[in-house]
Amino acid sequence: MTTDVTIIGAGLGGLVLARVLHLRGIPATVYEAETSPSARSQGGMLDIHDYNGQLALRAAGLTDEFRGLVLAGRQALKVLDPDGTVLLDKADDGTGGRPEVQRGDLRRMLLDSLPAGTVRWGHKVSGTRAVGDGRHEVTFADGGTVVTGLLVGADGAWSRVRPLLSAATPEYTGKSVVETYLFDAPARHPAVAKTVGGGSMIAPRPGREIFAHREKDDTLHAYVGLAEPLDWFAAVDFTDAAAAAARIAAEFDGWAPELTALITDSDVPPALRPLYALPAGHRWDRVPGVTLIGDAAHLSAPNGEGANLAMLDGAELAEALAAHPGDVEAALTAYEQAMFPRAAEVDMFEQAEAEGHPGDEMIAALGSVFG
Repeated sequence: MTTDVTIIGAGLGGLVLARVLHLRGIPATVYEAETSPSARSQGGMLDIHDYNGQLALRAAGLTDEFRGLVLAGRQALKVLDPDGTVLLDKADDGTGGRPEVQRGDLRRMLLDSLPAGTVRWGHKVSGTRAVGDGRHEVTFADGGTVVTGLLVGADGAWSRVRPLLSAATPEYTGKSVVETYLFDAPARHPAVAKTVGGGSMIAPRPGREIFAHREKDDTLHAYVGLAEPLDWFAAVDFTDAAAAAARIAAEFDGWAPELTALITDSDVPPALRPLYALPAGHRWDRVPGVTLIGDAAHLSAPNGEGANLAMLDGAELAEALAAHPGDVEAALTAYEQAMFPRAAEVDMFEQAEAEGHPGDEMIAALGSVFG
């Protein structure tokens, strides 16, 4: 089978797709807007689940390499009241099914597993259009074009491929997070490091929460969640790091200082990350020669499943193509019939949480996950 597969986006989902296709002898090219693998930070840690993300990595033949990236002890979990009272303190005994790795390390592992030249860097997509017979033309910002027999949008929330299939666009969820980092935490921020512990820590309250990870090199990476409209955040001057940190910290007045220090003592300027989602149950009618994976297909508010689902999407799409040689449409139909309900299950969990008490729901969910 020599179907030419064009993948837009070199995130985890697109790279797993390219890797499994390579193992199955199906050529593919990945086009990525970033100019190089190191063009920007790849974010923090990911817990890779044994029921989706790890299955994808197994299909990619990279289980041993993945195990070499796992950060020991990071499955530990603490849940705190805002006053610092510990509600749950779950140690990492090495038996959990969600080992933690750095996203950047995982991406590098996948890139290194691909033949040289598979990823074409510096190719920002400006548009896509159908050209007949299930083929599509992709136009890049530099004016270049490529015509492909199978186009896969692995290009995230603001996908340039999605409009070929769906008129849906992401909508603001009503919540944003402010991202902070504290470096060399045990030495420079010992009280905060002790409060966070060796893995993850969450302090939830309705409309407000502080979530933190201990990453490599004893870095504390925090996400400060606030349920406020976008115009509320627009009134915060994030170009003034100190003023922005003080304004966000004021929303947590009365919380334990070891928690608010994750805001006020950040070693980098606080970064605003508005959270968007596609409509729950997003799906489309089959369009010949094109499909979506990951956030391009089923963007939801952060729930711990996004990267895992994207990788599983990539692996299952590749396996479907290998299982239907010469019949791309049968492969895409099989892939989408499995992907749509899988994504909908996550949407149902998100809706249930949104309709309840966020703090209690989060604690219950975490408690069920970690035993």
